[in-house]
Amino acid sequence: MTAVDAAPADGGMLRSAIALAARGWHVFPCAPGGKRPALRENWQQLATADTERVRSWWSRLPYNIGVACGPSGLVVVDLDVSRGAAGGTGAGTAGAGERITGHGTDVLAALCRAHGEPYPAATYAVATPSGGHHLYFAAPVARVRNSTRRLGPLIDVRADGGYVVAAGSRIGGRAYVVMDEIAPVPLPAWLAGLLEDRPPPAVQRPPPAPDSPQGTAYAMAALRDETRRVADAQPGTRNTTLNRAAFSLGQLVAAGLLPPLAVVTALASAAGHAGLPEDEALRTIRSGMAAGARKPRA
Repeated sequence: MTAVDAAPADGGMLRSAIALAARGWHVFPCAPGGKRPALRENWQQLATADTERVRSWWSRLPYNIGVACGPSGLVVVDLDVSRGAAGGTGAGTAGAGERITGHGTDVLAALCRAHGEPYPAATYAVATPSGGHHLYFAAPVARVRNSTRRLGPLIDVRADGGYVVAAGSRIGGRAYVVMDEIAPVPLPAWLAGLLEDRPPPAVQRPPPAPDSPQGTAYAMAALRDETRRVADAQPGTRNTTLNRAAFSLGQLVAAGLLPPLAVVTALASAAGHAGLPEDEALRTIRSGMAAGARKPRA
């Protein structure tokens, strides 16, 4: 391994890097006082939790510390601070061209309220030199990729293929400081559903007319397919899968292709098979079908 030359080593940075590696997190050197990887080779391949290799790197130079999220089993939600730029759309929290001010924590709090979920505060967290926050979570089974503003303005996500600058590092003389030293909790299932790396939905053909035999066959096939997806959904994706199914079938109910009671009964049974609590499943079904009914298949 070779690295960019810099100033003499720093004992505090070495201790921080070893402490992170002791958690099982894969670390690598970033440029002293900066965010860019200091390695001339591939940082993703060289990032390590081996304390001896960590010691050999940080005993030489005062590198900042990068944590490779994928190998470390982490998803990090990066809550930034507004610079007064115009924001785009994101998860229903801001409209196109709306000027975003404030903090990513406010955007995440609004997203939590929109989904009826608590703010995910009780996890390993780091305050950044810019005034932002990094919330660390244990990665779900379903793959999560890096994203920018997918959850909303001022929110980036670092996951498989990405890294964050870790606690103990310094930018412009200011340090990344641990806010909560506890172990990262699992990424909340509803956030995992929003971030799930999934293929784009297949293009759906318009259904046949409701009063035709083809219309009935189409609707019944859709009901079978959607209930099968719900029954097969894995933890972390079940509620999102159920909501999509209820929305899609709600469109067919509104078009007169399916009776509502049959849809509710079939989806509730499939959700129970997937392990969702009955009350939670029924709330999701009603909400999804109501949203689908506002956009009936024409």
